[in-house]
Amino acid sequence: MDEQRVVLITGVSGTWGGRLAQRLLAEPGFHVIGLDAEPPEDEIEGLDFVQADVRNPLLAELLRSEGITILAHMAFLEAARHSEGAFDFNVMGTMKAVGAAAESGVRQVVWPSSTMVYGAHPDNSAFLKENTTLRGSRSRAANRYRLEIESFLNGFRRQAPEMALAVLRFANVVGPTASSPMNQYLRQPVAPVLLGFDPMMQLIHEEDVVEALAHAVLTGADGVFNVAADPPMPLTRILALAGKLPLPVPHPLAYRTRLRRLSPFSPSYLRYRWIADVTAMREKLGFEPQYGAVEAVEAVATSQRIARYRPGSEAAAYDEERLRATIERRRKQRASQTGSNGQAAISEQAEREADHE
Repeated sequence: MDEQRVVLITGVSGTWGGRLAQRLLAEPGFHVIGLDAEPPEDEIEGLDFVQADVRNPLLAELLRSEGITILAHMAFLEAARHSEGAFDFNVMGTMKAVGAAAESGVRQVVWPSSTMVYGAHPDNSAFLKENTTLRGSRSRAANRYRLEIESFLNGFRRQAPEMALAVLRFANVVGPTASSPMNQYLRQPVAPVLLGFDPMMQLIHEEDVVEALAHAVLTGADGVFNVAADPPMPLTRILALAGKLPLPVPHPLAYRTRLRRLSPFSPSYLRYRWIADVTAMREKLGFEPQYGAVEAVEAVATSQRIARYRPGSEAAAYDEERLRATIERRRKQRASQTGSNGQAAISEQAEREADHE
């Protein structure tokens, strides 16, 4: 019999942590423990939940006592502006979690990053490989934190070569539910663009994000991997597919205002290309996205059309996934109660027959 793999997912109450937990729970031979400061809003059937902050000093003891073999570190706040609290949670929290993993003998750590860490520059190569120097913009706090975490992990990898460390740098994430800069950008009534510029961009569907993370866990991946769908597309093509009206902004004005009120991207990302090479994703990681880039952006457009026709509370009436989970949960509860009641009825009948005898 294969040894059961015990994985601990931090940030399990967040989008990626919760979805990864559900995905791994569908795999045989896995015991999934979820850790977060607050329990998931919706119950995740089969999840072994531990309520604690990832920065808790006893994390290493928990990892040892539970026999954790894999740490999927999904705890991350997508902060737009810097704060001491967000820095402590994102950067210091990651350092403490990875340090605890090494101290307790965890065999693999998986962490999601972003291709935004490369930065958008006029001298970028056509395809940015994983060993390219990271020159990402620090104007958005989340990207600044990722750059600091990547710097730490790069040094940590040399100190603990016996532990597999999989870093997945995802392209712009899009989909019906993902909370990401690109989704935020495409959900606005108009999308600001820099006048005279039309950079190539990459996308990845939110479901492929979950699948890539699960694949890294299942295969024991080690290394840094860019993850993106084909093909890269000009920004104007993405906006056309999403049905968005571009709002041209003169780039000197954009840099002066930083477009903070209009765009989740710093101006350079709307000016220069930042296309990641995905050769390692296919040849070393062995992963292939199921959604093409066109399908991924069309999924956003479709979800927006549905939301527009079913606004406000009416949207809840079409939340099939939640209702399906509720129906299944209640069906199992009824089956369990029926089984208990049926056994009780048989016992009562046996007692009555014994009394007659």
